[in-house]
Amino acid sequence: MTFKSAYLKLTAFYVLIVMIISIFFSVVLYRISSNELNERLRQQMQNFQELQFFEGSMNYINSFELMRLQQLAQANHNLKFFLIYFNFFILAVSFGLGYFLAQRTLKPIKQMMESQNRFTADASHELRTPLTAMKSEIEVNLRDNNLSLENAKKLLRSNLEEVEKLENLSRSLLKLANYESNKNLIITNVALEDIIAESYLRVEKLAKEKQITFENDLKNIKVNGNRDSLIQLFKILLDNAIKYSKPNSKIFILMDKVKNDAIIKVRDQGMGIKEEELKHIFDRFYRTDLSRSKEKNNGYGLGLSIAMQIVKLHNGKISVESQIEQGSEFTVILPI
Repeated sequence: MTFKSAYLKLTAFYVLIVMIISIFFSVVLYRISSNELNERLRQQMQNFQELQFFEGSMNYINSFELMRLQQLAQANHNLKFFLIYFNFFILAVSFGLGYFLAQRTLKPIKQMMESQNRFTADASHELRTPLTAMKSEIEVNLRDNNLSLENAKKLLRSNLEEVEKLENLSRSLLKLANYESNKNLIITNVALEDIIAESYLRVEKLAKEKQITFENDLKNIKVNGNRDSLIQLFKILLDNAIKYSKPNSKIFILMDKVKNDAIIKVRDQGMGIKEEELKHIFDRFYRTDLSRSKEKNNGYGLGLSIAMQIVKLHNGKISVESQIEQGSEFTVILPI
């Protein structure tokens, strides 16, 4: 079933409910109004019959009774048509309002299904790439009747690299699924200074390879959070900053406290991100064109998605600002 047909069906359901209520109240209103009008005219006729002061008044009373019945019939007719027109108006309004409500009701479901379909397609693509490479290499070498031991070892090393890529992908997918389902998250009071120091140790080797130095402005700020997931969060941000920074450049880590929030900024001097790509930077499997063209990157575009989920689990916010060739700045806000 397409979402368009789902919109129409849900709209029809809303319209049906509204029309049943409208028709019910219209019938009740018609009966009450008609009975009240008839009762008032009947009382007038009764009062008039008690006033017989002149000869021939009975003929006048009969004429008045006939006029009363005609007026009552005309009033009921006008009331009936007014209620019919009113219900047609309600029908038109309820259809438009029902379609609007149907869109709002189904929008989260539509977004979830689109996200799921996109995730499945992207994951399938990422899995298919190393598998295809392995299959091609194996088929080519199997057709070689003079395959040497050295070439066989080279093939195995190449396949091992692809297997490691698959392991990294599966590990990232499991982390993402775990954070999205909010399982086994133990909250304690942790010092952000220690968290960032531990995160740096996990990316120190990569930073030294590119001769990247860090300038830190850390403060003694504590938050309630999960230690391992917060270390994972800042490891992702530092790893991302190192990968897309130029050699011999600097990365700045700034920390501050504003009211009841801890604000941590990670700023690099890298290639930057295009403005139109910023809104997609936290999407799963999304990698910018610059990351593909300027530097070979073995990532799968899941790191920042995982970072986003970790921040959400801590009721925080994450954002990014960037300019081409001037670097990017990721800002994390965590409630204290």
